[in-house]
Amino acid sequence: MFFVVFLLFSVLIFRLGMVQIVFGDDFKREIERKVEVPVNTSVPRGQIYDRNGNLVVGNVPQKAITYTRSHAVSQDEMLKTAKLLAVMINKDSEEDFKAITQRDREDFWIIENPNEAKEKITKEDEKRFKEQELSQEEYNKKVYDLTRKRITEEELHSFSKEELEVLTIFREMASSIALTPHIIKNKDVGEEEFAVVSENLHLLPGINTTVDWDRYNAYTDEDGNATLSSVLGKITTSKEGLPQDMLQYYEARGYSRNDRVGKSYLELQYEDVLQGQKQIVKNYTDKAGNVTETEVVREGKAGKDLVLATDLEFQQEVEKIIERRLGAMRGGYMDRAFVSVMDPNTGEMLAMAGKQYVKDKDTYQTQVQDFALGNMTTSYSMGSAVKGATVLAGYQEGVISPRDVLVDRPLEFKGTPTKRSWNTHGFGPINDLFALKRSSNVYMFLIAMKMGGQQYYVPNGPLSVDKNVAITKLRNNFNQFGLGVRTGIDLPGEQVGFGPGQEPPAGGNTLDFAIGQFDTYTPLQLVQYVSTIANGGYRIQPQMVKEIREPSMNEGQLGPVYQDMNTKVLNKVNMKDEWIDRVKEGFRQVVNDSQGTAYSSIKNKQYKIAGKTGTAQALYDGPIQVKPKPMLWNLTFAGYAPYDNPEIALSVVVPWSSTDKTHINLDIADDVFKAYFDLKEKRANDEPSNDEKDEEAAE
Repeated sequence: MFFVVFLLFSVLIFRLGMVQIVFGDDFKREIERKVEVPVNTSVPRGQIYDRNGNLVVGNVPQKAITYTRSHAVSQDEMLKTAKLLAVMINKDSEEDFKAITQRDREDFWIIENPNEAKEKITKEDEKRFKEQELSQEEYNKKVYDLTRKRITEEELHSFSKEELEVLTIFREMASSIALTPHIIKNKDVGEEEFAVVSENLHLLPGINTTVDWDRYNAYTDEDGNATLSSVLGKITTSKEGLPQDMLQYYEARGYSRNDRVGKSYLELQYEDVLQGQKQIVKNYTDKAGNVTETEVVREGKAGKDLVLATDLEFQQEVEKIIERRLGAMRGGYMDRAFVSVMDPNTGEMLAMAGKQYVKDKDTYQTQVQDFALGNMTTSYSMGSAVKGATVLAGYQEGVISPRDVLVDRPLEFKGTPTKRSWNTHGFGPINDLFALKRSSNVYMFLIAMKMGGQQYYVPNGPLSVDKNVAITKLRNNFNQFGLGVRTGIDLPGEQVGFGPGQEPPAGGNTLDFAIGQFDTYTPLQLVQYVSTIANGGYRIQPQMVKEIREPSMNEGQLGPVYQDMNTKVLNKVNMKDEWIDRVKEGFRQVVNDSQGTAYSSIKNKQYKIAGKTGTAQALYDGPIQVKPKPMLWNLTFAGYAPYDNPEIALSVVVPWSSTDKTHINLDIADDVFKAYFDLKEKRANDEPSNDEKDEEAAE
């Protein structure tokens, strides 16, 4: 027994000796080395295509020089690397030098002039600080702050151009996050610069050469104007990194502080799918903090691609139409126009265009800018275009029935200005279809009065409508169509217009509401409203994005579908189908009956267009400072086609016309319908026949 125990102890001692003597250094290195798991170099952002697979926003590869700071690197070592790198690359652009702050200059001057910096602190200063019984850290801070304060302006601006180049590089290196690649230069990196740095990486600790990416819009003209640019949004630069107000949100999701992220509209809305999956590595460091080994834990993967619902060729045509029509009419206060085009059956936004004339602050020259966002961020009184909702509200509330006849005549009330239709003498006895076709105001006034409890008009009598009851009923019905509520579009920052929470000060304003001259709505709300009528009563969420796809492995081809953005019905209006059909017939007559308000202006009858015109008096609320504000006209149209099987719905809004006699709203609508159907026909003719497809397949 003793022998067995002795033998076991002998074996144990032998093994311990082997571990200590033979493998001791290996185990020591293993124990001393640390493991860091940071996110490595970012991957290309997902691209954006239009509904036909045309690239809209892509990534252009560009050479980049990066710096990865180790935990152990000293300030002197960083400065040495910066000075050597400054000899190899140009970092002297106006943008680079503008980025240098006062604090950067102070810190750099102290580093470069240690003896002179030391002389800035007197014996008396040191004595005073010591008497304060400060900790070493507090003492050092006071000395440093006082040194910075005593650097003269002459000293701060004594740097040569070469020294400033070193500073621009050094400040980038100093601001980097340990073990995370930080871009030193990724714009205009020359072939020679890239080659020289690549050949001398062994002399530049932490420096690397790589291929980065930059965002670009494929539909940019020679003047730098990009189609749909305001809606597509922007991303931050690597210098901007994560927005401060979203820092915790992004860091909790594995982002690095210098990551580029979407900061507005589509780029922001779909950040989580566009960003992609970054490569993750394990960095092994020695006791001193130097990286000794790198191991890939997860390969990176490019961001997913977005396929827009928008047809970019059609979008461009719509933008040209707006520019041409608005340019021909420009003058006075009219400075903008909007068009929203939607598939009424799916909610897909086929086009969303807006243009605005603005004066350049430097040249004072007027130029046209993209203002597509105005379709969802600005609101206007829409006038008679909303009368379809008023008639349907009348049916729903039981105050009128289809075919009811009411008398259109000037309405005289005590203490209230005369309320009348645009035909100042009135149309006489009319039914609901005539009221829509000829755009009767009085028919709508009488509906609102009945909702507010006043069943009959008494000439020169009081207007005794219960405005709160009437306005609540009208708004509730309007909301069902999307007027006065958010449409739900997949973009941040949508506005709802003016109205909810605001009560009319007088009964007369309740009547104004019924003809679209009290609450304000966005052009996007207007197209959702008319789409709801066109499709038979379903309010559908507008969608800028049609589908999300995996990144493609083959250039020129879309990747597999990752997510299809299915049609989302927000609500079904609480109204009978025959009521909606009745209003649709009224809309058809607006355009196609010889007495319709749009009959003479909309020429392309072959497309079977239906819709409602609108003209609203409105106080000017634009950028020109003027007192008193003039009373102008908002010109609108909401329509769809073909009226027997709608596939396109649109809204046109042209605010602040000095006259109500122009038909720019209808001219734009007519042009847009024609552009849509012409493009559809052209593509159908370009599509190969079945026989041609069979021949191609056989080849």
